[in-house]
Amino acid sequence: MSIRYVDSPVGRLAVEADHDAVTSVRWSNGGSAGDTSTTPVLEEAVRQLEQYFARKRTRFDLPLAARGTDFQKSVWNMMCEIPFGGTATYGGMAMALGSGPRAVGMACGRNPIPIIVPCHRVLGSGGKEGGFSGGQGLPTKRQLLALEGVVLL
Repeated sequence: MSIRYVDSPVGRLAVEADHDAVTSVRWSNGGSAGDTSTTPVLEEAVRQLEQYFARKRTRFDLPLAARGTDFQKSVWNMMCEIPFGGTATYGGMAMALGSGPRAVGMACGRNPIPIIVPCHRVLGSGGKEGGFSGGQGLPTKRQLLALEGVVLL
């Protein structure tokens, strides 16, 4: 496993990769942006994250290798199809997958590659925030959505 740290508007992020694919993005209090154990895919992931936070990238194009169940992977793949500045609901995704909103919510909460796999774009019914397990929780979700121009009611 290789790791790179990147400072972002939502906190210090640790981006991890195995071989040639990103496996994790997590919030970290340790490490510094200068700490490296890098690979080409990590360098590209950091570059794309920096572009995203500078509002110069609306879609990530990285090889991903998230570990999870087949259902979780189907939810994560569906999240990747939600466009920048767009949102989906737990219920809508559940209907499309033939599942329930709670199962979708649990898969969102277990997303190991937040931001790149945009679980922050999934909302509760009626445009309610729902939950968010990264960073500072809902304030971080609001910040990511605001960066994309999404206004919550």
